[in-house]
Amino acid sequence: MLRRMTVPERITPPQVADERATLSAYLDYQRGTLEMKCSGLTDEQLRTRGVPPSSLSLLGLVRHLTDVERSWFGRCFARRQVRPLYSGETDNIDGDFDDLAFPDVTHVFGTYREACEESRRIVAGAGSLDDLGVRGNGSDVTLRWIMLHMLEEYARHNGHADFLRERIDGVTGE
Repeated sequence: MLRRMTVPERITPPQVADERATLSAYLDYQRGTLEMKCSGLTDEQLRTRGVPPSSLSLLGLVRHLTDVERSWFGRCFARRQVRPLYSGETDNIDGDFDDLAFPDVTHVFGTYREACEESRRIVAGAGSLDDLGVRGNGSDVTLRWIMLHMLEEYARHNGHADFLRERIDGVTGE
């Protein structure tokens, strides 16, 4: 089935803004880039592991980044009991990339967007970028660090998405 999902507008980050607004805008730009790279593809194309022997696929990247959003902002920073949706913590740690045969693609993207929206609410509700969260290893980490880490995570995976998309249908882009 051809994916005709509505892709949120990808807004260029402001050149002059405070630190939180700048980090938030760049993170939203990276989120929009991921969705742009997935737009217009069939469910099967989104599931395609286009760069063997890697198990990466565009749908797997969306699932992975859903769990990453929930983990860093929900579990680490907001200190909520958040479990991975797509992979086990000890068994099948790559379930987000591996178990792609049957997930409903529309549901996967809806869950991704909900996770991003919840992350935005968490960031907006924080008193300061210096507020602390706790990593899984027990070490403290600032909201600033989490946001910068998320930018790195998206930039890396959007690079993967470039290669996957080009391999699937030849589309290249920014």
